[in-house]
Amino acid sequence: MHTPIEDILRRLGGNEAAAQLTGVSPEAVRKWRSAGSIPPRHWPAIMAATGLAWEDFSGTAESGEAPPGATAALVLADGTAFWGRGFGAFTTTAPSELCFSTGMTGYQETLTDPSFAGQIVTFTFPHIGNVGTNKEDMEAPQIFARGLVTKEDFTAPSNYRATNDLGGWLKAMNIPGISGVDTRALTLRIRDLGAPSAVLCHPEDGKFDLKALAKQAADWAGLEGLDLAKEVSCTQAYKWADGVWSWENGFAETNGGKRVVAIDYGAKRNILRSLASAGCQVTVVPATYTAEQILALTPDGVFLSNGPGDPAATATYAVATIQGLMQTGVPIFGICLGHQLLATALGGKTYKMERGHRGANQPVKDLTTGKVEITSQNHGFAVDEKSLPEGVEVTHVSLFDGSNEGIACKAKKVFSVQYHPEASPGPSDSAYLFKRFVELMG
Repeated sequence: MHTPIEDILRRLGGNEAAAQLTGVSPEAVRKWRSAGSIPPRHWPAIMAATGLAWEDFSGTAESGEAPPGATAALVLADGTAFWGRGFGAFTTTAPSELCFSTGMTGYQETLTDPSFAGQIVTFTFPHIGNVGTNKEDMEAPQIFARGLVTKEDFTAPSNYRATNDLGGWLKAMNIPGISGVDTRALTLRIRDLGAPSAVLCHPEDGKFDLKALAKQAADWAGLEGLDLAKEVSCTQAYKWADGVWSWENGFAETNGGKRVVAIDYGAKRNILRSLASAGCQVTVVPATYTAEQILALTPDGVFLSNGPGDPAATATYAVATIQGLMQTGVPIFGICLGHQLLATALGGKTYKMERGHRGANQPVKDLTTGKVEITSQNHGFAVDEKSLPEGVEVTHVSLFDGSNEGIACKAKKVFSVQYHPEASPGPSDSAYLFKRFVELMG
């Protein structure tokens, strides 16, 4: 906002007068002050009362000239523009869902997590890029997030493992970033109003057409109804043998054991490493594999991976496969999208969350033990507990909002969790679930 919010409220006659003028509560005005921004829907009334103009607010589709020093813009579907300094690739993203992640570490793992396909990530932690990038922290062969938003400019890497800085890595991957954004205000906006559609523009010529960018964002239908698993999945089956990484030895060598087929809806590498380290001989197969194709590999167990998009859309082909597997009695373990697909195959339903859970500090209660685990999460859809049929047990619940975090059906030897027990980034409180899967296989 070009004019400080305190000056605007002073012109309006204080918090009470501002609330009365705009038809909101004094608490909402307090949130404006905390966030440093006023929702665009209130700008016309405030301009009429104060004489302020569009350019006195955050950039909008009515004002396309970049402020001095700005080389990139994050444009939301309602026309709001957040200006900043561009880095990484000179490009404009496809319309995407704008979300935020609260993790304090692991920005490289976050950006390469296939579950972030179709999204622009706002990092709430200010120091993004401080340890550079390297090949070992890649959760997939490429970046799947469409862009990133940070508060501070990235600095030169300060870590012996770094092989590139953040900007150079993003440029090589053709992904744009924007720094200098008030990420606190942006996060509060997402928290209070839900995840908007947005476009991130970092043009080489420095020219912006904000009206066109806002229209692109507004015309996008969003993630609901969108199957992205096919886009991020592998195209042919392959073996996986590397175990989890350690400071002393790097990636562990594994000897295999239980034959596990992992269905790749967008699997992170550290999930596959965790399975291998738990004693599994892992074969990864595409998302579209049928039950017959999977059973031909004679698995002792089947794993359903994480992934992006709407689970209801992926379910159109995944549920038949999962149900076919359950009929044979083969043990099944699911994570994230795999959890949602398993719930759907058991007769449940999923729904779109307003803002989702993304970060490495999410508290979850295990209802079977009473213990609380701090977990790593990344999801914008959730399982509707009320839709689950008899015989399906709720095993875990979020202590943030009470949403479902885990289910089990003992009669069918299947279980799943919404969060990421493999972490990367995040705590390892839930790593025991991989051993539980091995034990279920007998």
